[in-house]
Amino acid sequence: MKNSLTRAVVRGLRVSVAGVFTFVAAPAGWAGDFDFNVAEIQEMAPAPGTVIGADNLEQYRQLLDPDFADLVVKNWVSIAVGEPLSFDPHPNYVAATQQYGGQTQLGEKPGDLLNYTAGRPFPGEPSLDDPRAGDKLIWNMRYAYAGDSGAIPEMYWGYRQMRTQTLERTLTFTAVGMRFMYRHVVDPVPHVERNPYAVFSAFTLTAEDPGDVSGTKILIFYNSDDNAEEQGWMYVPNLRRVRRIATTTRTDSFLGSDLMIEDFLGYSGRIRDMKWTYKGPTYVMLPMYRHDQQQHADLKARKYDYQFVDFGGYSSCFPNVSWQLRKAHILEGEPTRSDHPLSKRYFYLDAQTMLPVFGKTYDRAGTLWKMLIGGVAHPDYHVPQNKGTGVPLLDSSAAIDLQNQHCTTLQMLHVTNPDNIDQKDFEPSVLNETGR
Repeated sequence: MKNSLTRAVVRGLRVSVAGVFTFVAAPAGWAGDFDFNVAEIQEMAPAPGTVIGADNLEQYRQLLDPDFADLVVKNWVSIAVGEPLSFDPHPNYVAATQQYGGQTQLGEKPGDLLNYTAGRPFPGEPSLDDPRAGDKLIWNMRYAYAGDSGAIPEMYWGYRQMRTQTLERTLTFTAVGMRFMYRHVVDPVPHVERNPYAVFSAFTLTAEDPGDVSGTKILIFYNSDDNAEEQGWMYVPNLRRVRRIATTTRTDSFLGSDLMIEDFLGYSGRIRDMKWTYKGPTYVMLPMYRHDQQQHADLKARKYDYQFVDFGGYSSCFPNVSWQLRKAHILEGEPTRSDHPLSKRYFYLDAQTMLPVFGKTYDRAGTLWKMLIGGVAHPDYHVPQNKGTGVPLLDSSAAIDLQNQHCTTLQMLHVTNPDNIDQKDFEPSVLNETGR
């Protein structure tokens, strides 16, 4: 198995070396970007049902992030291996990549994106010889296929103290999101007609319980122009007013959790505010799975036939889901702000979906601070509304603060392209109405 893994990585590196200062196009177009070779993965990966723990880690260490492997050694966590599973995007996104792939360009400034129309902005294999490969990958992540709108009607955040292994409190939220531009499936396509704030997409997050946070709501815009000033607002019930979210506020702890607003959706800041570097391809175990094959918690959704993912491991900080071997691209981001609390971000971008499924953050001294784990469920084995959408679903998540021995776990029900999301839901003025 180890030799098979080595051969696969070497093949990836050879493709990279061939494409200096560019992404290499496949002869038949860009659709191959979304292929998933089940036979190759089966040759390299542990058999489904294998449990990787402290007793057999050395046999599989090369398949895990090194810092995560150290937690396995400490008996903090073990992972169950699931079956290889292809996460195929919606055919419209694949077709758009074939039609427009190769036309997108980077401008002189880090946040400049030129001639992007739809699909994956920079398809093909990234090259280690390309000094701007990191910039291209973060744009691929930003414009990865996630549907044209989405709703999380139920979401539970658990705050856990790891030293005492206790659950401190649970917060409940709802969330909605919508793309205003670069839409692929749901009318209006390719964009909504009225977009006064010139945004690519927007999302809101609303706290429902307990009472001390109930009614808190944030609205975040992703600008279509990355060089524009960041746009975000928060309704604070105690003040009965809407406050604009300052850049520095995005890097504060959000409602006492182990997440900051900048961590949302992998990275919700401006692309230009980080120096992005491509660190190479790899094959790594990632938590991507069929929801219907997981061990579920007792917690059931109120209005859907759905049970939430459970958590286990040390202090119940780790999603109790199966992991599978995936090809990934390692992406590193270094903040350009001198007062930023991080020295770098580190992502494993799943090559097929471009999702940042596993990430790490480092404090200003360069020491590992947090692990960010996103459990991704396949849409065809979820609630019926998601079948056939091609949208990989963030189903569970954990932010683990290794320095302060604290974690925040997220259980969520994600529904793709519901018919009850309206553009008016993302007006800053609506935050006041919600508060009342």
